[in-house]
Parts: sequence; C-alpha cells; structure tokens
Amino acid sequence: MNIESYHLNFVTEEYDNDGNLKKFGLKYPENFNFGYDIIDKYAELEPNRRALMWVDLKGNEKTFTYGELSRLSNKAANMFLAQGIKKGDHVILVMKRHYQFWYTMMALIKIGAIAIPATYLLTVKDFVYRMDAADVKGVVATHDGEVTEYIDEAEKKTHGELKCKYIVNGERGGWKSFDEEIEKYPDTLERIPTKASEIFLLYFTSGTTGYPKMAIHDHTLALAHIQTAKHWQKVCPDGIHLTVSDSGWAKCAWGKMYGQLAMGTCVFVYDFDKFIPENMLAIMEKYRITTFCAPPTMYRFFINAGLEKYDLSSLKYCNIAGEALSAEVFNRWKEATGLELMEGYGQTESTCLIGNIIGMKPKPGSMGKPTPLYEVDLLDKEGNPVPDGAVGEIVVKGDYEHTAGLFRGYYNNEEATEKVWYDGYYHTGDTAKRDSDGYYWYVGRNDDVIKSSGYRIGPFEVESVLVTHPAVLECAVTGVPHPIRGEVVKATIVLCDGYEPTEELKQEIQTHVKKNTAPYKYPRVVEFVKELPKTISGKIRRVEIRENDRNKENK
Repeated sequence: MNIESYHLNFVTEEYDNDGNLKKFGLKYPENFNFGYDIIDKYAELEPNRRALMWVDLKGNEKTFTYGELSRLSNKAANMFLAQGIKKGDHVILVMKRHYQFWYTMMALIKIGAIAIPATYLLTVKDFVYRMDAADVKGVVATHDGEVTEYIDEAEKKTHGELKCKYIVNGERGGWKSFDEEIEKYPDTLERIPTKASEIFLLYFTSGTTGYPKMAIHDHTLALAHIQTAKHWQKVCPDGIHLTVSDSGWAKCAWGKMYGQLAMGTCVFVYDFDKFIPENMLAIMEKYRITTFCAPPTMYRFFINAGLEKYDLSSLKYCNIAGEALSAEVFNRWKEATGLELMEGYGQTESTCLIGNIIGMKPKPGSMGKPTPLYEVDLLDKEGNPVPDGAVGEIVVKGDYEHTAGLFRGYYNNEEATEKVWYDGYYHTGDTAKRDSDGYYWYVGRNDDVIKSSGYRIGPFEVESVLVTHPAVLECAVTGVPHPIRGEVVKATIVLCDGYEPTEELKQEIQTHVKKNTAPYKYPRVVEFVKELPKTISGKIRRVEIRENDRNKENK
C-alpha cells in the first residue's frame, strides 16, 4: 500500500453514478494517533517523499520529507518529556509560520500533550488570560517581535508554573533555544498509549463578544479534515498546496496540517509578516502552487494587483473561507484565471460543514451544500426546520461526545457548552438561507441580523454590494434603532485612497446599493471611518459598532 491510498484505512466513501461524493464517514482504531499512524507510517512507506516546503521573506528555503518530520517530531517529543511535559499537559505555541511548528505539533500529539496554537499578535493581558485559563505548562515561541517579552511579563502575573520555555530563531535570557536543545535528543520514540477520544488540541475562539473560549478537539479532528483536503480543496499527492493562514489560527489545521499531510500532498509554507499581494503572487508563480486557499479579501487584492503580470497556470483549484464570498470577486477571479472559487464554511469548533465540494457547480456567493460527513439543517428560534428561502440558524446533528470532527465542548466552561450543544444539535450561532437547489447562503451571526420594517436583512447581503463600489475598501453593516422601522441599515465604510468622505459620495453609494439589491436593504445611515474595529483574528466587531452607536445616542 502506498501513501496515495493509505488514508482509505480511516475513511468510508460512497459515490454516485457520476463519480460525485455521496457519503463520507470515518473508521479508526481506538488508539488512533495522527503522529504515529499517519506521519510515522508515511515515513515507513515513503521516507523520502516531500511533505513540507518552507520559504521566508529573505528567500531562505527548507524542504522536509515524511522521514524527516517523523525523526524531528521524535526528537522534539523526547525533549518535551525530559522537561516534564507529560500526557494531558497544555503547551502554548506562538510560532507564526516557522517550519518548527509542524514537528512540534506532531511531537505533542505523540506524547499525548495538548497543543494550544496562538497568534503572535497577543498582548501581555491576552497571555495572562490564556495561560491561567488553560493552566499552561510549557511554551514554544518565536523570537520575532515582543512575543517572548510579553510572555515573560505574563508569567509574573499568572498562577501556574511553566515547566519549559523554548524560543525559536533567537536567544533570550531564561529561555532555551529550541533548535539547539532538540539536537540533544534521540530521533526514536517508543509509542506512548493514547486514545482517539482523548483531547489533543485546544483553540481559543476569536469571538466578537466577551473573553475567548477554548474549543476542545480530540484526535478525530485530524481524520475529519481528510474530507476538507480531499473533497473540498482537491489536493493531490503530486501537488503543492498553499493555505495562507498563520499557525495560530484554526485555519492552519484546516489547510496546512492534517488533511493535506494525510493525503500525501506537499504543504507549502510562506513565512511572511505583512501581506503584500504582489509578493504572494510571485511566490505562487515561482513555486508552481497547484491548490490554494485564502479569504476573499486576499483575492480582491490579487485582482487589483494585476493578475495578468503573473504566470498562475500551475493553479488547478482554488478555495475561499473565513468570510463570505461576493459574486464580484468570484466573477473577476474566474475571468482572470479561468478558475471558479469554491467556497466553504466551518468554524474553529468544526471542520468543513458546508462547501462546494468536487463535482458541484458553485453559485457565486453561496457557501455550497452540507458536506457528507455531517447532517446540517436550518432551525428557527423554536427549534423547527425552516422552509427553503427562510432564514434559520445553521445546526449540526449530533452530540459533543461522539460526533467526529466537531469540538467536544468548551474547556472548563460547561455553561457555554450547554448554550450551543442542546436538543441533539450543535448550534453554530450563524444564520443562512437555503435555496430550492439545496445551496446555503450566509446571512450573518444571530446577533448581526437586522430587523427593519418586518424584513430580516443579513449584513453580508448589503456588504457584498457595497464592496463592488470603487470607493469602498471595506465595510461593516449594522442596524441602528429607528422609532418606526425598528431598525434601519447602517454602513460603516473605509474608503479607498483617492476618495473623500463627502455627502455626494454617500448618496452615490446609497444609490449604488438600491440599484444592485432590494431597495429596502440600502443603508439609510452611512458613516465614513479610518478603520473598522476587529478581533485579533481580523473579524469585524459589529458589536462594537453597535455599542458605539448606542453610547452616542445616550449622550
């Protein structure tokens, strides 16, 4: 058996007469562990097969085979064990897009420790909260920026005690050099007993309200992402896949870790700080990227950068996720490249729940249909299924103890878990509509839907039209109270360079919306701002815009 077919040991698939995926399921032994049963097995089958290619801003390159990933993860595992990190311990990883992240993750999986990937954008306060909330026992962090300084400050204010602190790509007092220390340990490791049902990963959610919660994942998440990689991203064993995400976000697990490595494709990592579309396009051209995934905003920047200047003929398949896709971006990308953008939907708490999988004809702006691994529906506030065309909350049938690939609840937060797992469903908090063909169309978060004169208006419906106006760089749509209509639509807009926030431009934008969507959706209130309030992960905080509006009203 070779790597191309080995994943079939862990999945069940059924196809229709046209070759399209109809059913997808998981099968796995009780002791499944991605580090041993995928990485080490692939190292045994094809040790010299390319698994990871890393490139940084300076042009430095490194390539790692499955054999090397296996050996390096064993060395890192032995290093952690020597520092007292054991099964069940939490280790926070702030490693940006550094290549060491991949074998560090595999090392923690192998020893049964629990990885907590985190963004390098966190502050001292953020680290204090995370280190206390998760009872962190170890840290591996980048030397870049002020990350290690912030962690040192946070350590003084936390209640727990760290067993180890490793710094990557640099030196700092009180920290051990990851790259130097790892060389002191053997590259063999006796298998440590773990179970597929045990926790191996925690992600802090980037919610738009309150403190972030910790989504708990067991080992089945890794296998569930085979569906993501194989049937949504269409990665292939002889291809090179690039997902843009930093290692601190769950999108890294979606796009550059489990499913991709299980499918035997080469994961491409571009280690950069600031997104510059021309640089990314040049990288895609030079390294002949075959499959690619990024949020719609990046595609918009690519289009504006002039796609005709780059040879992207190696690209075979492109996906988008992270925010809703406008028809404008879909159509312009297709005109320029001939490729359709295949949208998908999921959360930090899940894998790909809804998507335009292989064989589907995408509808621009639609998330697609429920993926075969999950039973997805739309429910009203009373818990009843809604008819086609009506807005409902996206829910997934199952329970948090036995639904493979879905999170197991929120760590140390039973109340928050019970708010989303009840009546046999996981309630996502996102709303959508379903058309007569079964395609789902994103509306917004439950709290973001605007109720005006009896209409329910989703922010994305209006935002997707606003961004087609040449003056609009980005925008957020919210509702503001109105004595007669209940609420009216408000657009908070960041303008492109070269445009001034005039009354004439405001009216022009309002007219543009009226002409391109139902007139009742146009923004009766328009505010021009320098920037939008966002979470650390870049999600727009509409709740903050609403709070600011209420505060202004109450003055």
